Formats: sequence, structure tokens, C-alpha cells
Amino acid sequence: MTIDTNDILNSILESLARIDYIRPEEIPNIDLYMDQVTTFMDTQLASTKRYGEDKILTKTMINNYTKNNLLPPPVKKKYSKEHVLLLIFIYYFKNILSIKDIETVLKPLKEKYFSGEEEVELSGLYEEVCSMEKSRIGTLQEAVKAAYDRAAETFTGITDEESRDELQLFAFICNLSFDVYLKKTMIEKIIDGLAEKKSGEETDKTK
Repeated sequence: MTIDTNDILNSILESLARIDYIRPEEIPNIDLYMDQVTTFMDTQLASTKRYGEDKILTKTMINNYTKNNLLPPPVKKKYSKEHVLLLIFIYYFKNILSIKDIETVLKPLKEKYFSGEEEVELSGLYEEVCSMEKSRIGTLQEAVKAAYDRAAETFTGITDEESRDELQLFAFICNLSFDVYLKKTMIEKIIDGLAEKKSGEETDKTK
């Protein structure tokens, strides 16, 4: 692939290198009203927007998350640090998972770790997961390079350079998309297993 597509690859790799996460100490230790929560999220996650007009979080979204059991209700209209941590998880999950699947994934966090009474606090759990994900950036960059190089080996028999570049870029997109499809399928299978296990446990309790 030629210079234009090389620029695309370099741009992707640079964006991956810049990926970071909101650290627990950056979240206010005081409870926040909804407007303060949306402002905080908009400021902290602005770099994740694809388009400038995209909304990170709205009042309607927060109310829907509470209505669908993804988020505990606020206390006296105020949201705690734990609420914000769950909202960050929801923000990333909602791009690939259904509301029902997110509810299943977050159920243990909401029921066991939200109150801070367990051995692991929600902020510590969040920090552990984010640190793990951050450590994988280099491996992910190498995987993207490999997918790009593999795509560059396709359609080499096409003599027209513009057509060859278009098809190779299409192959690159397909390669990345296949990875996303496989991982999404694996996540859904894990979630289905969790839901089935929970359903079985509830059935046993009623016997």
C-alpha cells in the first residue's frame, strides 16, 4: 500500500499510543449533581469523540442506565465516585454490547463492590482493569501492524495502482473487523454463560 494508506496506519498507531484512562484520583471525592457528572465526563473523555458534536453522556442516558439497572439510583439527586466509575465502564461497553449484556456484566460490581464493603473497592477494581488494558497497547499496535502487512499482500495482481490500494485498504478494514467480530462473539458467549448460571442459581433457590 502507498503513502496515503501508510499515513492511515501511522495515524492509527499514534492514536493507540495516546489512549489513556481516567484515574480514580481524578474523580472528585465529593458527590456530584447530574450536571456536574455530565460536565466531568465530557471534559475527561473529550478525546474519545469521533465528531465534535458527539455526546459523551446526557441526562437522558444516565436516567436510562438507572432505569435499566445498570446504575444504582442517586442519593438525594447526587452521584458518588462509584457512580462515575460505573458510568465510565458503561461508556466503553455501550459501543459493543447491548443494554441487557451490560447489565449482566456490571451486576456483580453494582451489587457487591459498589458499597465499598468488600475486600476490593470499586476504585481499586477499576484501576486494576485499566492498568491491565493500558499494558496491552504495545501488543495491540503490533497486531494492527500485522493486519496491515497481511492486507498489503492481497490483490498484488491488480495492475492499476489506485484500484489495488482501494482493495488493500478494504482488506485491512475487513481484517480489523473480523477481529472485532470474533471478540464480540466471545464476549457474548461468556455473558450468556453468566446469565445461564445466574438463572440456574435462582431456580435452585425457589425449589
